[in-house]
Amino acid sequence: MNVVCKEVMHVGEMASGAALTVPVYRIKGNEQGPDVYIQANMHGAEVQGNAVIFQLLEQLKTLELNGSITLVPYANPVACNHKNGEYTLGRFDPITGVNWNRMYYFAADIVEPFAQAYLSHSAIEIERAFKALLLEQIEQKLNHNIYGLTTGQRIAFQLQQLAHQADIVLDLHTGPISSKHLYCPEYAKESAKYFDIPHTLLIPNSFDGALDEATFCPWWQLKLAFAQLGRDFSITKADANYAQDLIIKESFTVELGSQEQIDLDVAHEDAQGILSYLQYQGVIKSNDFHPKSMIRYSCMLADYKALYSPMGGMVDYLAEFGQPLAAGEPLARILRMDNYGDGDPLHYISLDHPVIPILHFASASVNQGTELYKVFSQYSIL
Repeated sequence: MNVVCKEVMHVGEMASGAALTVPVYRIKGNEQGPDVYIQANMHGAEVQGNAVIFQLLEQLKTLELNGSITLVPYANPVACNHKNGEYTLGRFDPITGVNWNRMYYFAADIVEPFAQAYLSHSAIEIERAFKALLLEQIEQKLNHNIYGLTTGQRIAFQLQQLAHQADIVLDLHTGPISSKHLYCPEYAKESAKYFDIPHTLLIPNSFDGALDEATFCPWWQLKLAFAQLGRDFSITKADANYAQDLIIKESFTVELGSQEQIDLDVAHEDAQGILSYLQYQGVIKSNDFHPKSMIRYSCMLADYKALYSPMGGMVDYLAEFGQPLAAGEPLARILRMDNYGDGDPLHYISLDHPVIPILHFASASVNQGTELYKVFSQYSIL
C-alpha cells in the first residue's frame, strides 16, 4: 500500500486576509523513474478533473510505482469559487480579464546559450541543469519581482514550480459542451495513442502561456537547439535510439468532456486511460492497463477552427460530437421566432467540407458572432 502524503500550498490572500490554499497530494514510488505532475480545475467550471484525481488516488494507493506522482485538485481556488447565480464562471481572472491558463512563464532566450554551454555534457547532466534553470526562472518571477504579481500569476507560477519538477505533466480540463480530446505536442503523438481519447490536437513548438506549453516548449526548443549544433537529445520514448540515456519530457492538456458536472463512474474510466499512458511510460509497474481499441483522429492546431453564429437566435445543436460530418450536412439550426409569419424562422448552418465537431457553446441562446462550434477542419487517423 502506497502512502499518500498531503500538504496545503498557500497561493495568495483575499482582501480579508483569508488564505488562498491548494491541496497537494504526493505518492513516492519504490524505485527511480519518471516523475509525474497532474493538476485539475484551473478554470472554475471545469470540475471533472477533480473526480479523475480522486479515482487516480484510489487506484494508485495499491499500484507498484516508479518515480513519483504529484496530484493537485482545485488548482485555482479563486476560479473554483467564482459563482454567478447557479453558474461557475472562473475562466478569466475577474480583475485583469486574462484567461487563467495563459499566465504561465517561459523565456525562450535561455535555450540557445544553455545548449552551447552544455553541448558536451551527458544527457543526465543536461536534464538536471536545465530543470534547475527553469525552476530558477520561476523563483525569480515569484520572489524577486519588485513590481509584484497579479493574483493569477502568483497561482500559476507556484503551480508551474511543481510542474517543472516533473518529467510528465497532465493538465486536466473540460470544454463547455464537449467531447473528450487531447492537446499533444507534435513530437509526442505516439504517446497520444495510449490515452483512451479519440481526438488529438497536435500543438506546434510555440508558447502562448498555457501550462502544457510552458512545460514542453522549453525541452522541445532545447532539443532543436542541440540538433542545430549537431547533437541528438531525446525527450520522448519514441526516440528509441537513445535507450541508454532516455529523457522523457511530455506534457498534455487532457479535455475530459463538458464543464459544470462530475461523473465518478466516467472519472474511473478516464483514470484508467491515464494509467494506461503512465504504464507505457514506466511509471506503473504493471501490465493491467491497456488503451482501448478505437479510431483516433488527429488535427493540427492550425486546422482546429471555430464557427461563429451568422445571426442571433436560439440554437438547436444537431451535429454529433466526434464523428465526421459530411459537407453540406447541418451542424445546427437557428430558431428566429421574430421572423415567424413574415419570414423564415429556421436557418440551417452547414459547411462546404467535412469536419469533426468537438465542442459547442453551452447555451442555446446566442448573439450574432457567438462561437457555436469548434471543429477539426482537416484531420487524419492518428
